[in-house]
Amino acid sequence: MGFLRALLGRSKPAKPDLDRLFALPSAAVTLRATAGFLPSGTASVAFRAAEGPAFADLQRDLTELLNANSHHAVEPVNDEYGYTWLVLRHDPADPSAVGELVTDLHAVNSTLESAGFGPALLCSLVTFADDSHHRVALVYLYKRGTFYPFAPTRDGRRDNALELRVEASLRDDLAMEPDKARWFPVYGAPGL
Repeated sequence: MGFLRALLGRSKPAKPDLDRLFALPSAAVTLRATAGFLPSGTASVAFRAAEGPAFADLQRDLTELLNANSHHAVEPVNDEYGYTWLVLRHDPADPSAVGELVTDLHAVNSTLESAGFGPALLCSLVTFADDSHHRVALVYLYKRGTFYPFAPTRDGRRDNALELRVEASLRDDLAMEPDKARWFPVYGAPGL
C-alpha cells in the first residue's frame, strides 16, 4: 500500500498535534520583536456544531468550565457559514495572556477531540495588532497540524506581503503550513 501511495502521489493526512499550540507564546515574542505586533487578547476555536443534545451539553459545559476557571470571558459565536467560534478574551496587557489563551485553546480542542468530535474542528486562532491597528491572526489548522498567518486589510482584502513576512519571521517558532493554497481566509473571525 505504501508503494502505491508513493507512486500515485498520495499520502496520509497529517495528524493533529495539539501540543504545537504551546509554541504560540514564544512565537508571540518573536512576532513582537520582528514586526511590532502585540497580542490583542482574543483567541478562538472554530468547529461545526453537531446536532443533538450530547454536543450541545458538551459545548455548554465547556463554556461554563472555562468561564468559571479562567480570568477571561468565553462566549460562543455563530458565523454565516454554519461554524461556531468559541471566543476567548483576556486582558492583552497581562503578560501571561497568550499562555493562558493557548492553554484554554488546547483544552477546548482536546475536549472536543476526546469526545469524538475531532472531525468537526476546523481551526484555532490567536490575534495580534500593531500600533496602527493592523491585525494578523496565527491560524492553527486542526486537520493539518500546521499554522499560517492571516492578515485582513480594512478594505476587505488580504495583506499578502505582511503574511509572508510573518511566516518568514516565525518559521523557526511554529510548524508553518507549506502549501499556501491552504492559507484560507478567515474573514469575520472573532477578534479580527
